[in-house]
Amino acid sequence: MGSATGDDAAVWRLDDDRALVVTADFITPVVDDPRDWGRIAATNAVSDVYAMGGRPILALNLVGWNVDELPTEVLGEVLAGAAEVGVECGFVTVGGHTVDDPEPKFGLAVVGEVHPDRLLTNAGLRHGDDLVLTKPLGVGIIATAVKRGLANDEMAAAAVASMTRSNAEACAAALAAGARGATDVTGFGLLGHLGRMAEESGVDVVLDHGAVPLLPGARDLAEGGCVPGGTMRNLEWVTERLDRGDADEVTVVLLADAQTSGGLLFGAAPDDAAAAAERLRASGHEAAVVGRVTAGTGRLRLAPLT
Repeated sequence: MGSATGDDAAVWRLDDDRALVVTADFITPVVDDPRDWGRIAATNAVSDVYAMGGRPILALNLVGWNVDELPTEVLGEVLAGAAEVGVECGFVTVGGHTVDDPEPKFGLAVVGEVHPDRLLTNAGLRHGDDLVLTKPLGVGIIATAVKRGLANDEMAAAAVASMTRSNAEACAAALAAGARGATDVTGFGLLGHLGRMAEESGVDVVLDHGAVPLLPGARDLAEGGCVPGGTMRNLEWVTERLDRGDADEVTVVLLADAQTSGGLLFGAAPDDAAAAAERLRASGHEAAVVGRVTAGTGRLRLAPLT
């Protein structure tokens, strides 16, 4: 009937009441525990469906594995972690595909469904919207710190808890708030994804950097130079469209931090955005209203909201 694309997913409209969301994503290990890796990878993959206002219905496992280096028992733990996410989110995994790979990788191809009239896209921000972010930033910095032996147990646990939190409730809150524009915040960081949304929507955005939630320890680690290469590439990409205002360098780096299985970012009318953030905080999310959409041409400005 017709197709469209979101940030990392494709949508195929079947009829007036049904559309399919199709996406695929896989990652290399970001933690040592294989079951946690499976949970993170699955939560990350299914997030694209939620970012478009849909609900996942089925998935296929995508595996790159070297049996000479890693036993199949470890893969079993990875798959078990992903299966837990399927139960939590209400989709069924119906098989998958495995290839020999010197570097292990795992993820999912996911099919979801959405009503065409409730579709969220990265081109849907509207002048006057306030922006809600549903998870704290800092996953990329903390993951890098874990690899370097610089992150303590509290930091690592907070990052894993964030990466394994489903965006299902965030999706429901966005839809209830009347959102039209949304994305999940992943590898391009908050600034990268927001810059693309602003450009696609034909608007400017004021981002209140002081309101953006951060994982514990992320700022201290960034101040110590523990920053992944992907975060710095994100910052390079967004620099030409970004007015930093009085934000210091570390703050800007944090806003560009490359996330794995990050939260949703969506726009809604101010009262509805505030209610959505409050609803999500009541369910355990570190959600916050972090910005405002104005008329424009795809520019970002860091400044407190007035």
